[in-house]
Amino acid sequence: MPLLQGGTCEGEADGVTRASRARRLVTGAMYGGGGLGIAGAALVGLLRHEARDARRTIEVRRAPADPPNGNGRYGSGRGRPIVLAMLGDSSAVGLGVHRAEQTPGVLIASALTELAERPVRFVRLAGTGATSARLAAQVELALAEEPDVAVIMIGANDVTNRARPADSVRNLAEAVRVLVAAGCQVVVGTCPDLGTIRPIRQPLRVLARRWSRQLAAAQTIAVVAEGGRTVSLGSVLGPKFATDRELFSSDEFHPSAAGYAAAAAVLLPSVADAVGVWPAAADRGLRMRRDTVRPVAQAAARAAGRTGTEVQATDVRGEETGPRGPWARLRRRRPPAIAAPGGTARPAASGDPAEPPTGE
Repeated sequence: MPLLQGGTCEGEADGVTRASRARRLVTGAMYGGGGLGIAGAALVGLLRHEARDARRTIEVRRAPADPPNGNGRYGSGRGRPIVLAMLGDSSAVGLGVHRAEQTPGVLIASALTELAERPVRFVRLAGTGATSARLAAQVELALAEEPDVAVIMIGANDVTNRARPADSVRNLAEAVRVLVAAGCQVVVGTCPDLGTIRPIRQPLRVLARRWSRQLAAAQTIAVVAEGGRTVSLGSVLGPKFATDRELFSSDEFHPSAAGYAAAAAVLLPSVADAVGVWPAAADRGLRMRRDTVRPVAQAAARAAGRTGTEVQATDVRGEETGPRGPWARLRRRRPPAIAAPGGTARPAASGDPAEPPTGE
């Protein structure tokens, strides 16, 4: 959890302010700045005390072990398997559930093989407790698997472990840069909204929401600049989680099986589109507003507070950059229905269920 910074109020109305803040974080990541200011010592002390209390509560209730990784081959279609790598922190691991098929990576792999009508080879390289600083090691392992697409879910631990935002953004940008240079498509689920975590009390909860959304916006700018795309998880794991406690696991910090299914459903369209198997018919009928193409900083700020918004680089009349910076396209695809194993059957796509993995 970073120290309190001076600044403006967070909310949908201050998208320009959030965009400016995100730009400063990315600039700091590139040029070595990005430090946070300190508010009053008494308030900082209170926040640290609340952070320690929240961490103790979460650790006491946390699942004792990670779920099985689910690594292996899914589906039985013809053709070379699509290689899907899962990187990031405990949200990418699926901490809080007990079965591999309940984790977000396996849920995405199972649905992806149906969409592609090809097998998918899944490998999980994420680690519980990981911050963006650990992405470099995960990327090195991923390159050996020659992935077609990598999903990265990262950011929450950077906030709770007081990592400098500029360092977090720089580390993520470098990970995306290396993967893209190797020919891998990259989809990043940005920092979730930590303002919904029940063990975090006020005023820390309000600040956690602000910090996590600012980091999510900065992540988007950096990822798009390096050739990846982002999907906002903030509001997926935000308002919906705030009203439906069944989406949390027992520690009230990590998602439950139903929560991971909701996150996987939001990520799946972007993952499928990245490897060219998302059906065009699925996007028909979606209203395309004039503001779906914006300067990337504004796009990032808007996406940080909107459920499942994808941000990707684009051009306007052949130009990749406008007077306010690079152009980016926002998309809000209709997520497929993915049910957690054991829940109500709602297939993510038509077709037969994926075969169980042949690996571990």
